Amino acid sequence: MSTETVTGDTALAAPRPRAKRSARGEQVLNVLIRSIVPVALALVAGGILLLALGRNPLTFYGDIWKGGIESGGWQDSAIRMAPFLLIAAGLTVIFRANIWNLGYNGQFLLGAALVSGYGPSLVGDLPLAGAIVILFLMAGAVGAVWTVVPALLKARYGTNEIITTLMMSFIGIDLASILIKGPFHDPTTPLPQTSVIPLDKMLPNIPGTRIHIGLLVAFAAILAVHYLLTRTSWGLRLRIMGANPRAARHFGIDLPRLILVSFLVSGFLVGLAAAADILGLWGYIRTGWNPAYGDTIIPFVFLARLNALAVVPFIAFFSVLSTGGDLAASNANLSTNFLLVLVGLILLFMTVIEYLGRHRELGASYLSPGLRQALRAPLFRRRSA
Repeated sequence: MSTETVTGDTALAAPRPRAKRSARGEQVLNVLIRSIVPVALALVAGGILLLALGRNPLTFYGDIWKGGIESGGWQDSAIRMAPFLLIAAGLTVIFRANIWNLGYNGQFLLGAALVSGYGPSLVGDLPLAGAIVILFLMAGAVGAVWTVVPALLKARYGTNEIITTLMMSFIGIDLASILIKGPFHDPTTPLPQTSVIPLDKMLPNIPGTRIHIGLLVAFAAILAVHYLLTRTSWGLRLRIMGANPRAARHFGIDLPRLILVSFLVSGFLVGLAAAADILGLWGYIRTGWNPAYGDTIIPFVFLARLNALAVVPFIAFFSVLSTGGDLAASNANLSTNFLLVLVGLILLFMTVIEYLGRHRELGASYLSPGLRQALRAPLFRRRSA
């Protein structure tokens, strides 16, 4: 072999490491611009708004850190993470399929109503472990069942799932209120609420902490979703359907069945979130209570780029913000709704970056092509052949 040949081969091979580093750099830049910058800009804009209101932003954010991290506050933040992570897992599954499940509030409240209604009797009549498993499965089942109608309409007729899931959510919220005032009402109080589950019959804590084991259930769900989406044929079929439904049909994928299963899995995880919240923190439910967790979690699911593992640090950030924000808002004599303003600012800057990304190289879109198409689609459309 001649020297020229070796030199030529070396020259051809040399650029490859540089190309690899360049691709890796682009990926880091993409994460920075799309995931970190909106949060940072929201905090800066929130600080400016605090100054306009006559508050010290450094003191406000410092109180968030104190309330959410210091003096055991991290445990309170970890407790709030449990339902947040389970809802995020459910939304990650359905969004990966390029389907919008916006009925999470109704699914959550129905699951919470059933756990609160049947919980006091089950934990008293059955061994605690068995009662907890039954209540989790019950909440997950009702959350899954509440997605069946939108799923069938989407799978059979191509009906826009944004409208159907929202309508089912409204019905679910009202039905939960009827159950609380009716068969699940606590007869010992005139207040419209369920009976309270005894403290010693709620989810046990992780040894050495105040954090209940619902957080472990949430982490297990995140790992399971990540495995399903990245290591199974079902996850591959889900990605193919999400990328191109016509191509998925061409490859023989049963789209109606996949749509139905995706909805069921998403609703089941939202129902588990309700069980973790009631059994781990509240112990009962009252009419009018609607934490609307999903509304504030959606931005962080997209900031994580629909990655089940990547969503964990974003949910941890939001949990600290939510927990410490109560103290910060109280000390600043502000409503806790100011935290929703921060979430809204994150959405605003995500929208700005999404718009600018159409004209400049600012990384891939937050929304996959299928989700963008769903937002632009008519309310009712026939499934393409």
